[in-house]
This record gives sequence, C-alpha cells and structure tokens, in this order.
Amino acid sequence: MAKPQVLFLCTANSARSQMAEALLRKCAGDRFEACSAGLEPTPIHPYARKVMAEIGIDMAGQRAKSVKEFLGKMNPAYVIVVCEKARQRCPTVFPATGATLLAWPIADPAEAEGGEEEILRRFREARDQIEARIGEWLGGLGSRG
Repeated sequence: MAKPQVLFLCTANSARSQMAEALLRKCAGDRFEACSAGLEPTPIHPYARKVMAEIGIDMAGQRAKSVKEFLGKMNPAYVIVVCEKARQRCPTVFPATGATLLAWPIADPAEAEGGEEEILRRFREARDQIEARIGEWLGGLGSRG
C-alpha cells in the first residue's frame, strides 16, 4: 500500500516548508511521503540548512520546487500550508483533490532583520514551531495516518 503523501506549501519553498518536509521525515519515519513546494520558489536559505543541521538533520538532498511540479502528478492526502500568503492563494493553486488542507501559519524567518544571531534565532523559532505542530498533528492522527 502506498504511503500517504504530505505536501508542505509556502510561497518561496526556501525555509519553512523545507524544514517541515525534513522534520516530518524525522518524526514520522516511513509513515508518509513528505514533499514541499512553493508558489514562487527560491533557493533554500542557508540558515534553514544551518538550524536543521543543529538538530542532526541534513537537508543536502532537498531543493526548492515549484508547486507546478506536483500538480496533476500527485494526489496528496494532506496539503499543509505553512505560510499565510500561500494559504490565501492555495484554493486557486491546489484545486479540490480530496486532500485535507491544513493551515499552520508560521512567521517567515527569511524576513528577519538584524544581526546573524537575531536571524538565526528566528529560524530556530520557526523550526521549533514546525516540529511542535508536526508532533501535535501526528499525535492526533494516532494510527489513522
């Protein structure tokens, strides 16, 4: 039986959705096929890679992807939008596919201003919020996942 697909969606696919993809793989093992995409993808932010490495997750195999790569090619069980801008546009981007649509708006750490420590703090906060949301979600699914 195929694993349920989970697509994390945000605007740039450079930080939050990438971290969510990697964290779901870590937290759920092989229960799901985790993917991420952006409406307007840009390269993965180096601080996203850095804060994930701090908790032992290597994102070396991940790359920014457009949601267009997935439209018509996958039938996700869940589309989890981690960005308010993307959530507002999601109904027109990901039409009804039967997927459960979840909104987990997380502040964009790539928009942080200040010195390196302040920016890293914002990336760590986003990472930790995403990890907590994934844990809560997986706990709520129980064996249904």
